[in-house]
Amino acid sequence: MTSLSWNDLPAHPDRWWGLPVLAAMRRDYLAVIARQQPLGDLVGQRILAERGVDVFDPELLREVMVEHADALVRWERGPEVFEELMGQSVLVTEGATWQRQRRMLMQAFTPRRVAGYAALMTEAAVAGLDAVRGGEVAMDGLFSHLTMDVISRTLFSTPIGDDTAVAAHAVQVLSETALAEMFWPFTLPDWLPLPGKAAKRRAQRLMHGLLAGHIAARRQSLQTGGESRSDLLGMLMTLRDEASGEALSAQEVYDQCMVSFQAGHETSATALLWWSWLLAAHPEAQARARAEVDAVLGGRVPTADDAGALPLLSATLKEAMRLYPPVAAMLTRRLTRDITLGGVRLPARTLIRVTPWLLHRDPRWWPHEPEGFRPERFMPDAPDEIPRGAYIPFGLGPRVCLGQHFAVLEMTLIAALLLQRFELSPVGHAAPKPRMAVTLRPEGGLSLRLSGRRPRPGP
Repeated sequence: MTSLSWNDLPAHPDRWWGLPVLAAMRRDYLAVIARQQPLGDLVGQRILAERGVDVFDPELLREVMVEHADALVRWERGPEVFEELMGQSVLVTEGATWQRQRRMLMQAFTPRRVAGYAALMTEAAVAGLDAVRGGEVAMDGLFSHLTMDVISRTLFSTPIGDDTAVAAHAVQVLSETALAEMFWPFTLPDWLPLPGKAAKRRAQRLMHGLLAGHIAARRQSLQTGGESRSDLLGMLMTLRDEASGEALSAQEVYDQCMVSFQAGHETSATALLWWSWLLAAHPEAQARARAEVDAVLGGRVPTADDAGALPLLSATLKEAMRLYPPVAAMLTRRLTRDITLGGVRLPARTLIRVTPWLLHRDPRWWPHEPEGFRPERFMPDAPDEIPRGAYIPFGLGPRVCLGQHFAVLEMTLIAALLLQRFELSPVGHAAPKPRMAVTLRPEGGLSLRLSGRRPRPGP
């Protein structure tokens, strides 16, 4: 049987070589891709000389991202933009370099190794929450501080201190800039006097100074006889490739610190931000999750071992990431060779686009209130089985998020500590409007009312 070709795919009519679509994507990427979904499970789109395919079926998604993983590379524009921010890190590299980095870094993010970071996570969360006095609280600022302090302590064994606000602002500037630059065929030099360039330069200088200072201080300490540390920086410096015995270069250590710091805090902070809104808007679910936390912990600080004993709290976090996946779109790959997907022959260089935001809300895969907050769908005894590939908050395939175990543990511990201390309620009645940068954040930030402060948890 002869397969169909890319030209046979359903598609909206092309006008002006797709340039109006590109402009619309810059304004509201999710809305543009949502227009594609009703056309089918595989939908074509041409923009200039690029041929793209949006994949909306979980089985087809697994087929292309897992079974045809050897035929995929990152869409070039993404790594070009992110390389400016994160160097030749595991987020950017391809081929043998990526395989070597991934193989080495996996040693630092095994579940057992991540469990060893739990005490640092709770130290940061307790310190940050101790400073919150209740009332109306800017939750984006709170979670940025907590997760940034977690990653600072985990990377460098050092609290973030007074650098939080400026570092969080710098990360947001770089995130906004990166998304804007994605929709241009190339990045104009940063020295040009263009809107946003000065802010980008300042943000890059700040982040470089923050991280390079910690790394230089550690190298100086080791050179003068200081003891090595078991934090993430110490691990990065001592990692060896099992195949060759090779260590990460000094530049690779810096690049991996940069990607860990930026991606490691922003995605967790974003997920917690939407989780807090959903619990504030659903007080019954919040009360059940708090009751579980109280029953399991009895007022003490949680440990890594407690995470598995909090299935309802875990389910609320998973459901929050279903409705508001931190990375809501832009999982774009390019084919390096021809493949056949769902009976359609796709030529080499076709762009494969994946949009978790739409997969996670498709009523075919989520038949019961797909737009509603129903944590019970993620409970161990849930009657409905979630189709493989329909829930991908951490991606799919060989490039699935390296730090997912870290993020899940971090979010669970922070969420438990927050519920021990406060009740969350909305400020106003309007639901936050999602706005996509690199991560999906509430437009204009999010404030909640925190009340009912409880006694400080004991050891």
